Amino acid sequence: MSALGPYSHVPSKDNLEMKEGYRPTGAAQPNTPGAQGGSWQEDEFLDMYRSREDLSQDPSSQFLNQQAGANSASAAQKAKKSKLIKIGLGVLLLILIGVGIALALVFTVGKKKGSSGGKSGSASDGDAGTGSNGGVGESGISGKTGSLVTLANGTTFTYNNDFGGDWYADPKKPFDNGGKAQSWSPRIGAEEWKWGEHMVHGVNLGGWLVTEPFIVPALYEKYITNSAGIKVEDEWTLSQAMGDKLAEEMENHYKTFITEKDFADIAAAGLNWVRIPIGFWAIETINDEPQLAGVSWTYFLKAIQWGRKYGIRIYLDLHALPGSQNGWNHSGKSGSVNFMNGVMGIANAQRTLTYLRIFTEFVSQPQYKDVVQMVGIVNEILWSTIGKEAIQSFYTAAYEAIRKASGTGAGNGPYIAIHEGFQGPAIWEGFLAGSDRVVLDQHPYLAFQGDSSATPQSSAPKPCEWAIATNQSQKAFGVTVGGEFSTAINACGLWLNGVPAEDPPTCDVWNNWSAWDQTTIDGLKQVTLASMDALQNYFFWTWKIGDSTKLGTSSCPMWHYKLGVEKGWIPKDPREAVGTCAKVLPDAQPFDGNFPATATGGPGAGTLAAPLAFPPATLNPSFSGTAMALLPTYTATGKIKSLAPATFTAAPSASAGTGWNNAKDDELAYVPVAGCTYPNAWDAASAALPAATCAGS
Repeated sequence: MSALGPYSHVPSKDNLEMKEGYRPTGAAQPNTPGAQGGSWQEDEFLDMYRSREDLSQDPSSQFLNQQAGANSASAAQKAKKSKLIKIGLGVLLLILIGVGIALALVFTVGKKKGSSGGKSGSASDGDAGTGSNGGVGESGISGKTGSLVTLANGTTFTYNNDFGGDWYADPKKPFDNGGKAQSWSPRIGAEEWKWGEHMVHGVNLGGWLVTEPFIVPALYEKYITNSAGIKVEDEWTLSQAMGDKLAEEMENHYKTFITEKDFADIAAAGLNWVRIPIGFWAIETINDEPQLAGVSWTYFLKAIQWGRKYGIRIYLDLHALPGSQNGWNHSGKSGSVNFMNGVMGIANAQRTLTYLRIFTEFVSQPQYKDVVQMVGIVNEILWSTIGKEAIQSFYTAAYEAIRKASGTGAGNGPYIAIHEGFQGPAIWEGFLAGSDRVVLDQHPYLAFQGDSSATPQSSAPKPCEWAIATNQSQKAFGVTVGGEFSTAINACGLWLNGVPAEDPPTCDVWNNWSAWDQTTIDGLKQVTLASMDALQNYFFWTWKIGDSTKLGTSSCPMWHYKLGVEKGWIPKDPREAVGTCAKVLPDAQPFDGNFPATATGGPGAGTLAAPLAFPPATLNPSFSGTAMALLPTYTATGKIKSLAPATFTAAPSASAGTGWNNAKDDELAYVPVAGCTYPNAWDAASAALPAATCAGS
């Protein structure tokens, strides 16, 4: 247990400590479609994701404008009727195809293909250079479903994609246009992602570059008992327990937990984005910070290559910040909050601003900006501890630092995602008005409402209420995404609530996914579909859950996208979700896809109406006035680092960039003032305020 109470990936209803003045009004009434006995109006966690207005005024479900469309019931019936006809035609076609392949082999073997099939000169062509060898291009650099992909280690797998996707990667042209995840998703590099037209069907790669005990239990189980007597509960203590095996263990984890094959499978699951949590230690560590420094960045570079190859866009999320933004085990270190809170709050925030600049300078380079199209500045910031003024002050400073690195206007660097602090979208209307391409990221979870009696059937309609606030936010604020959600209707699962927390016996049925009957599976699928439809642009948490050596299988099945697709509680085609909430909110008025102009980099973008000062005038727990001047701070006098690009042996002359997009972004890095002694940056929430400012030596 941490000082903040029971761990949960998001705060529970009990530890959220919401302030009444910040909470949106307009809870559902007992007669609201989908409400269960009036209980929703008492559920303040769910209320945060509703509109401020009464639900009866403007309930909304989902905007969708995908040419491919969803698989409707009528379409399914037509498909069944035509199945027998297709089988008969298929037999004839197989005969003709056999003859065609034989002729093609005669005329094409030994010839160089004249087109890259969807690359330079024909970027919109979905053929992706497919040739006669099982759908693979003759050069082995592209293919459609059925093609053979050769990995860097020489092993192969068959690419399967039933949605018209293709892959493309020319080792001699590593920054060429890439693949196409599905027929309805724009090709990387060649086709623009258009917010309001294209929909994010995404998944998180949780537990990979920032580990979490419930996602990678075997990694933690190995060190729970250790000779140093360290209580292992997060990556900080895990790194300490690993000792001199840290580099070996962590690199093996990075290498095996998420691979290129996962990116191909993600596209095959109908998904077109991934959100990748990353920690500050991808850049560096200082003092006694024990995490493995720098290595996770090399695997993020691999993710960029794989994303380009399979048509998957990336949302880079700074998940773990110096000092910890929430005190939870995925924030760098469990315990107290020392980011924008306490004696070291400002110094830790200054250090974070430097890291955000470094990340943004890299991904804003022409070689990478078509793949990494969003950067999240802080994951799940703890509003109840840090407070509105401090959060919005930092968000403003981070926005300005990032836009200085990237430039303003459409096409200049990534969209910037800010987390809503578990307050719901409504209170953010008007914040950063006039800003350039800022995204509001919400993380609504059913799992932590504390309803032990929840069933799939009673839970299924609830996510549809999120659609109301989501649509209002898209009209008033701009692009609004569900950066995290899951199928979970309760907080069951090995270490979901921290280490060494154990599940109550009532969780046994929810952990034993292999024994679920069809009714349970179908009910959970309805929860998933409603969540997808309500959030519209979303990232499920998470793609996979690793096996536990203790259990011999994976736990937390309602958080495991890949398993859910295989077993049926997550749709094989995410477009199946379209229209789910219309059944619950039949009078919904859908979002029309038209965002405020500045939200997508249009006219006026980048002109803030009322920028906030950083540092703020006050800081929790109790600093204001002259006390603010006594808080330890860093100084912008250090040498700025840049992140190294990957090397490409097959393309030695290819320019991979310098790691720095904008030469005019020449401010130095925030570093400690020479000669000054600082409190522990990770344990200063209740430290005494210095009696005088340190001027340094």
